[in-house]
Amino acid sequence: MSVRVDGKKSDEVPSGSKRLAGLARFVKGPKPENVPAVVGTIGALIGLADIAAGVIPRFRWSRVHALSEVLPGSVTQLAAAGSIIVGILLLMIAHGLKRAKQQAWLAAVVLLPIGAAAQLIYRHSRIGAILSLLLFIYLLRHKKSFGALPDSRSRWKALANLILMGGVSFGLGWVIVGSHANKMIGDPPVLEQLEHVLWGLFGFEGSIRYTDHVDYTVGYSLGALGLLTVLTTAFLAFRPAYPAPLLTEEDEDKLRELLAKHGERDSLGHFALRRDKSVVFSPSGKAAVSYRVVSGVMLASGDPIGDVEAWPGAIEKFMELAKRHSWTPAVAGCSETGGEVWARETGLDALEMGDEAIVDVADFSLTGRSMRNVRQMVKRIERNGYSTKVRRVGDLTPEELEAVQKAANAWRDTEDERGFSMALGRIGDPKDLDAIIATAHKDPEEGEDLPFGDLRAMQHYVPWGKDGSSLELMRRDRSADPGMNELLIVAFLQAAPELKIKRLSLNFAFFRSALERGGKLGAGPVVRVQRAVLIFLSRWFQIESLYKFNEKFRPRWEPRFIVFPNSRDLPRIGFAMMQAEGFLELPRLLRRRPAPPEEFLSDQEAPEQSEVTRAA
Repeated sequence: MSVRVDGKKSDEVPSGSKRLAGLARFVKGPKPENVPAVVGTIGALIGLADIAAGVIPRFRWSRVHALSEVLPGSVTQLAAAGSIIVGILLLMIAHGLKRAKQQAWLAAVVLLPIGAAAQLIYRHSRIGAILSLLLFIYLLRHKKSFGALPDSRSRWKALANLILMGGVSFGLGWVIVGSHANKMIGDPPVLEQLEHVLWGLFGFEGSIRYTDHVDYTVGYSLGALGLLTVLTTAFLAFRPAYPAPLLTEEDEDKLRELLAKHGERDSLGHFALRRDKSVVFSPSGKAAVSYRVVSGVMLASGDPIGDVEAWPGAIEKFMELAKRHSWTPAVAGCSETGGEVWARETGLDALEMGDEAIVDVADFSLTGRSMRNVRQMVKRIERNGYSTKVRRVGDLTPEELEAVQKAANAWRDTEDERGFSMALGRIGDPKDLDAIIATAHKDPEEGEDLPFGDLRAMQHYVPWGKDGSSLELMRRDRSADPGMNELLIVAFLQAAPELKIKRLSLNFAFFRSALERGGKLGAGPVVRVQRAVLIFLSRWFQIESLYKFNEKFRPRWEPRFIVFPNSRDLPRIGFAMMQAEGFLELPRLLRRRPAPPEEFLSDQEAPEQSEVTRAA
């Protein structure tokens, strides 16, 4: 299901006038906001042309050939290597150009004339040189369209990489040159060998000559080392900024005030208090959007916090910050109302990503045929000697809370906490005493040594307004009987009236409607294929199993949406969401430490006395 809300009225225009207006826009060129996308695409095409110009042999019948032959022979070799390197770098910065990055613009302005000269000298391509120069002039004319801030820390890392990697490449190059000493013509001294390595790293042809075509082996090896140094340096220089989360104590207190007034609107509201998120507020301070930047995606979750009338102000601040740093804006898990507001205010698209399972406490009962499996499972577990307790966090003794915290960490499946949209990431914080913990207990059998005594399973619920709760965490001892999660959810729902809880949010069921429709009689081939793909992916991700688990409690389903700029951004946003939720981890070599949050504060200086909490 796709939603598109423009929120703007337009007068009717005759079809002929529309054609003329469209032709006028084509003649004038792209709109200012589309300039980066156009430039990025053209830059990538020119980069491919530069690579081809360096790889394909020169046309020796060209008129420019006589001029190039007057120059030293190493110049044409350098032109070939330079054309290839410039082409690769243009391909690397094409994405940065599309994102309107300042440093990508500067790099393109430097590279395009070099690429034009390299094509003219080596490939003798006037067309390629003219295209490069035309894009160069276009970039100079539209400099204001490229205002996204660079990441200063990446520039310093790029410089350090250039020095270190350059030194390593130089050392390896000397080893390569010296390892073929028996194939050298003559006996060149060490100084001449070092000079040969240096010229080879830059694409020149050095003074040392080899027999048996070893010149090609040494030359290509040195060129590859130089190219590797350039590519790694460019990667560090042009990668997107990665800020540390910035949720100060003052910000958290403001969010709690907004949740106290408007927290009942969204079951995901309390998760905005995760301390590995950042937050932007509306100018009035009556609304806020919490987010985290992952792989260049500025990812918000749930609806904005606060007064609905103030949502547009917070959304505008969010979009301004995303544009300033050239992050891709996206929202995961917003409600239908939230999706409509986001789409109306920003022009973004919305796509249904799944449904949220919500159980109304007053309607829940274990009686009836539909609840037979859950009822039998709960009774069987209780007969095996299990008991349950459902209490506010503030009602637990310090010893009990410590035992629950240690057990939750010990029973975790992964090294790091998972979750982003529906996870708080902490238990027992002094500011979260109104949260609820449900625990399952069973006395150890004779000779059985359990590190947490009789504690066998636990669940953590966070507030959803004044009369609701959202399931945040489920953990259990692997040696406990199956069905611990069902037992504790039933225990919570039975204790909910005493705790003045009227509704419970369980979990998201991703693509629930596709799973449900695909399994019905008469489903079409497209829906059946969608369901088959989802079942296949369920081998690695909890898609079908989570839907079936939630369905046991006969909830009502509320659709949730993902908001995104363009369809081509969906793979990148999905990749960022999987990282944020903890389902996908980058190799350690590709992980980066976050930059100081002060670099990413907008329109104000960093607080001097407020605590900056970083991701664990």
